[in-house]
Amino acid sequence: MATKIQWTQETWNPTTGCSKLSEACQNCYAETMARRLQKMPGSKEKYKNGFLPTEHPDSLGEPYKWKTPRMVFVTSMGDLFHEAISDRFLERVLMVIQDNPQHTFQLLTKRSERMASFFSKFTPPENAWLGVTCESAGHYDRIDHLRTIKKAAVRFLSCEPLLGNMPDINLDRIDWVITGGESGVRARHTDHHWFRSLRDATLAAHKAFFFKQWGAWGEDGVKRGKEANGALLDGREWKMMPGDKDFW
Repeated sequence: MATKIQWTQETWNPTTGCSKLSEACQNCYAETMARRLQKMPGSKEKYKNGFLPTEHPDSLGEPYKWKTPRMVFVTSMGDLFHEAISDRFLERVLMVIQDNPQHTFQLLTKRSERMASFFSKFTPPENAWLGVTCESAGHYDRIDHLRTIKKAAVRFLSCEPLLGNMPDINLDRIDWVITGGESGVRARHTDHHWFRSLRDATLAAHKAFFFKQWGAWGEDGVKRGKEANGALLDGREWKMMPGDKDFW
């Protein structure tokens, strides 16, 4: 499905659903969206379980239908590596990725330990990018787990919503850092110094930096709509992708 997520082009949900794991989960957009989809005629069958983790074998064929190469975010509506998803089904997802080398698949999880354990048994396909959510310095262990996965084509961090400063972040063997503020009426405050510090650390390590948005809290510390706050950091956009050379 086409998406408005700025750092990808398509979403594919062979699994849906999740359960709250850390503070980033407090205002989960996917949980809210799943409840809406549960009531809509075109999607209520897929989301009949609401936000309970669910495997969808019928969705495994979708990438085979896409002829144009594209960037694909896997399981935007949950966590692929949730403990309720079987290893056997994860193997089937991996097979689909391997069968479609024309696409690039982005796998993002908060359950970094399970991702690392899974890929200790399987080599990541060359067209799979592996990422972890790291919303604050309290979750640096997720980055350490990601680092242990051998032969990953790209390792990336989603620091969104950014909920604290991330001093002394170790970006060794990390290729890409995505960040942004939280949106919505219950959005928690973000400090502009957190974004600048993360950007500076990322650029100093010569890694790609992607600033998605300010979210509900602007650069000036005022709460307003995310569209009004925009995505300029120090007067410019930062939309780097792995391999970009134009920013250096």
